[in-house]
Amino acid sequence: MRGATISLLPFFMPAQGGQRYCLLHLPAPGRPARGGIVYIHPFAEELNKSRHVAAMQARAFAAAGYSVLQLDLYGCGDSSGDFGDARWSIWRNDLHLACAWLAQRVDGPLMLWGLRLGALLALELAAHPPVPVQRLLLWQPELDGRSAIDRFLRLRLAGRMLAGQAEAPGHARAELAAGRAVEVAGYLLAPELVQAIDAIDAASLRPLAPVYWLQYQSGEAAVLPVAAASLAGQWRAAGVALYIAGFADGPFWNSAELLECPQLLDATASVCHDWLDEGECQHAR
Repeated sequence: MRGATISLLPFFMPAQGGQRYCLLHLPAPGRPARGGIVYIHPFAEELNKSRHVAAMQARAFAAAGYSVLQLDLYGCGDSSGDFGDARWSIWRNDLHLACAWLAQRVDGPLMLWGLRLGALLALELAAHPPVPVQRLLLWQPELDGRSAIDRFLRLRLAGRMLAGQAEAPGHARAELAAGRAVEVAGYLLAPELVQAIDAIDAASLRPLAPVYWLQYQSGEAAVLPVAAASLAGQWRAAGVALYIAGFADGPFWNSAELLECPQLLDATASVCHDWLDEGECQHAR
């Protein structure tokens, strides 16, 4: 890492219902502070699949002079609570607390960086931020909460089919609508959480800060799928500064193997060149 020493501080932050496990990546001693970044992890098992890639990017940001706060939301990872007790409102409050905590300790702009459903949460949070958010970094963002939940529920169908316990496609949705939790791939999914996520749609959220969007690109396909490209056009027409890049490492958030993602990290450094020291970020791995 070019001889730089990046400090890593693990700690527990007091919050609603217990504590949140946090990792704070600090720039090397003597490195001028340039701002703070709060990372918002993805949903359920995608958190575990992507943790190593997020850590590499956090180290790169720290090498470029940014303090990066990674936290496990309530009911996730090493934080207090069970996933079945998680609620969107609690997660939003967790991030309000994290943003305020980091803003009090770091000079410079505050940025939100979210992956998958975490990116959708970042978009919602930035619309009504507890402190001014000056940039949004979206990695493979989920753009529609209901679609995200439907894809998650398909894991239940696939698992039951493999176990010889076939289930009608709409059964889990019916159970949730009746107020009953359902188990999906080892995660207990509460109706209240599903209802809140179903209601979130990126098309109804107008970013108030520049957006840096990284999208998985398979083969020769366009960087953005049709629906995402339409949303990007709406945002640009509304005056949102939007920067988009593709990467082809693979869908690391749900891969059976832990993928290294050099293209994603390089693409992030490139698309964010206006606020990153590109040379440092590319080599801080």
